[in-house]
Amino acid sequence: MRSLCRWLLRAVLILGAPAWAAPAALPATTPGALPKDIVPVEYALHVVPDVEARAFRASGTYRIEVLRETRRIVMHALDIEVVSASLRGPGRRSTALARPSRDAGRQLLVFALPRALPRGSYTLALAWKGRINSAVQGLYVDRYPSAKGERVLLATDMEPANARRLLPCWDEPSFRARFRLSVDLPAGFSGYSNMPVVRRTPLTGGKVRVAFAATPSMPSYLLALVAGEMERVAIEVEGTQLGVVATTGKLGRARYALEAGEQLLRYFNDYFGIRYPLPKLDQIALPGGYPGAMENWGAIVYNESTLLVDPARTPEATRQHVFGLAAHEIAHQWFGNLVTMAWWDDLWLNESFADWMAAKASDHFHPEWRVALQANEGREFAMDLDARAGTHPIHQPIASESEAESAFDRITYEKGGALLRMLEAWLGEEPFRRGIRAYMATHRYANTTGADLWAALAASSGQPVAAIAADWTEQSGFPLLSVDSRCEDGRRRVSLGQEPFRLVAESGVAAGPRLWSVPVQLGSTRGGPGEYALLRERTATRSLAGCEGALLVDAGNVGFYRVRYAQAPFDELLAGWTGLPDASRLKLLSDTGALMRADQVPLASWIALTARLRDEPRLALWTRLLGELATLDRLLAGEPARPALHRFALGLIAPRFAQLGWDEKPGESGEERQLRGLLADALTRYGDAAAIAETRARFLRFVAERDSVPPALVDAVLRGAARHADAPTWEQLRLLADTAPGSEEKFRTFRALAQVRDPALAERTLRLALAADVPQIIRTEIVGSVASHGHERVAWAFARANLEALLADLPQNAGGRYLGRIVDLSASAATADELEAFVAARLPPSALADARRAGDEIRTRARLKARLAPQLEAALPAS
Repeated sequence: MRSLCRWLLRAVLILGAPAWAAPAALPATTPGALPKDIVPVEYALHVVPDVEARAFRASGTYRIEVLRETRRIVMHALDIEVVSASLRGPGRRSTALARPSRDAGRQLLVFALPRALPRGSYTLALAWKGRINSAVQGLYVDRYPSAKGERVLLATDMEPANARRLLPCWDEPSFRARFRLSVDLPAGFSGYSNMPVVRRTPLTGGKVRVAFAATPSMPSYLLALVAGEMERVAIEVEGTQLGVVATTGKLGRARYALEAGEQLLRYFNDYFGIRYPLPKLDQIALPGGYPGAMENWGAIVYNESTLLVDPARTPEATRQHVFGLAAHEIAHQWFGNLVTMAWWDDLWLNESFADWMAAKASDHFHPEWRVALQANEGREFAMDLDARAGTHPIHQPIASESEAESAFDRITYEKGGALLRMLEAWLGEEPFRRGIRAYMATHRYANTTGADLWAALAASSGQPVAAIAADWTEQSGFPLLSVDSRCEDGRRRVSLGQEPFRLVAESGVAAGPRLWSVPVQLGSTRGGPGEYALLRERTATRSLAGCEGALLVDAGNVGFYRVRYAQAPFDELLAGWTGLPDASRLKLLSDTGALMRADQVPLASWIALTARLRDEPRLALWTRLLGELATLDRLLAGEPARPALHRFALGLIAPRFAQLGWDEKPGESGEERQLRGLLADALTRYGDAAAIAETRARFLRFVAERDSVPPALVDAVLRGAARHADAPTWEQLRLLADTAPGSEEKFRTFRALAQVRDPALAERTLRLALAADVPQIIRTEIVGSVASHGHERVAWAFARANLEALLADLPQNAGGRYLGRIVDLSASAATADELEAFVAARLPPSALADARRAGDEIRTRARLKARLAPQLEAALPAS
């Protein structure tokens, strides 16, 4: 109890007036469905769940502030029935309110008032009932297996607009308020929320009432509740109780997350210059259906496969992912929670910053992971999307919450994060950090727009950040820089040009007069990374001291743009390939592959560059090369050149794998172990007979003794066995999944099954999407995964035939994205038409945006195939 009192005292001292003060008037221009005449100050909420009935009862006392005279109270509500309502003003008795009307389309609840309410403070009392969902939205039930049979837990998922499924509320991010939550639970359940438990009161009938301390002022999408047969381990970190919560019996895997959380909490306290403001921070591991993670303030939730780590068996790649994801979510506790975007059009303020910050923190603690290099893959994915007609700016108009859900994409996360990395490199780490600290200090417990961030960075750096950033956030796409140089009088004259980069000429990206303000670092292989130049014109010339070495543009690979060297400087870089910095080699490889696909450089240039990788030590470059090969492989499905591409791939991969061998060696780095697994997997993908046989043998040993395969090789062994499986092997894999000791191992095995090549086994794998004993998260992804491994038409037919059953596992607005992922690797324009027509006919109108985005990807791929297939057939030897 002394510890609890210390937490609560610290909350009062730290949160102080900013967290508890009455809200200021909201800007009338803030988007949203709700009028700005009333704002919530505090919700006192009590929930009584009935798990068996999949329903709940609830009541609440809301303190509200009327900012302007009004004759109605407008709130959000969805799947909720209000039982009673009353209103009490200053010095007045409570008055019953008439039954509210509904605006179903906008999910609004409207109380018409008998007379106008003047400005002032009021108390609104409500009672209502609602449903407990099966899909991950609002309050939902999560089923999971345990040693004692199937168990259930309750959890919430509120972002972006699902708090209205639990309580009538002002469910938009600018309506910040405090939350006092209590809940009646089975006596065997533990309850967790944003704040610590202050009371646990036994009730009759085997129930217990759990009450939590009041939160600071925060948006409704951060409200959290998790309850079940769970346990917690905690330590104190700089005055904060840092905990890991998991279902009973799993805390043996919590140590890594706890240690990572301790490192990250200290790091962010220092970086932001503001101590974490809540008395506790829990990281909660959920089994079953929860996808990814959510940054609820003080109660971050994860799928347990992305948080809990087996000390002996978890591969290093998974550990890196766990650390990076925790860094992302803990960064959100400041950037997103303490300071929140005013509306969903600035979602990137939350996600891009957390993405950038996670990479920065991971690199700080684990430089051996080479996080900046590994982050290249996510950026490449975003750049591919951003070079197509269906792209969108980082800052995009969002008319409604349903549109907000479609805004959670790789451009939001990856391009925004890349912009921040580019700005930090240009402005300098310390000016950038000073700007971030000033931004946080000025706007804590408040809502902001991108303009507020740019103003803080401009003030700290003295640079015109807002004007430069607008080029990258307000328009879609990115530039292609054309670069050449010549030596004159002992100085290097660098010619620069910029134009919009298009993946295919028919993609519809406007040529127009679009320009970007591009921070370009110009250096050389002899003189180092060099100095920055700000390219704002279509063409420009810059002069550099000295002509020694080859010209090097964006040596650190931080620019969100492509670089196309003229032939002479390109050949110079190729000749000195092994002496280039790691980031420069990765930049050259990435850009040359993209330019090859865009028909901006000859295929021969890319082929010549790939030959340089045979002794390449860096995992990130092999990851990029294999990603490029996989793209070409999918384009050549059904084409006569595909076997030649497979031989070409094996010719690149086999020599490096031979250097590594199948067995780990003393003194190897983690990067070398990961590279062995990556290349072994690629060998079986492209049909190396010896690798397939070795994988089968190691799989049989793994079935008998799971420790016989080192962690870094497990994925390759399982995927290789599944890829070339017969029926008995498929059954062995299914049994391994069923009997796996944890979610990490279970999910890994199910995901391997999706790679089967045998058509009959692919159909068996598809049926797992309807199996109740398969984890919900696997059910929601396995159809798309089977499709992506060579069975697109079968998977598409399966999805159409079982649409209602498949959508039952998904949140309300996820159908368009779900179906799009099944076919978006197709290279047939007819498939794009088919997808859009099916979604338009069978799903709500809001789903069509995601379907059209997938359709754009498919049509782009079809154009690429039409151009590249003949080139590859001509360039690659037939035998």
